[in-house]
Amino acid sequence: MTARPKDMPEPVQEREVKLFRNGRNQAVRIPVEFELPGKEAVMRKEGDRLIIEPKREKLGLFEWLATLEPLEDEFPDVDDGLLPLRDVDL
Repeated sequence: MTARPKDMPEPVQEREVKLFRNGRNQAVRIPVEFELPGKEAVMRKEGDRLIIEPKREKLGLFEWLATLEPLEDEFPDVDDGLLPLRDVDL
């Protein structure tokens, strides 16, 4: 068996499924080999394709900030051009 090059996508798995009615909705049973994690999913239509993906958990602020790349830019000197501070007696 030869190794697949890294830039080659995984082979697409497919299986015929039956569509059925559930009240006014059309439904499909998801075979066990295609089960999604969790209890919710996101569905979208692209052309004639129907795409169902696991719903991503919303990240908290700290988790989201941890996903950002560090900034390489220098911050400007915001005090540049301002008069010096004066001591204030209270």
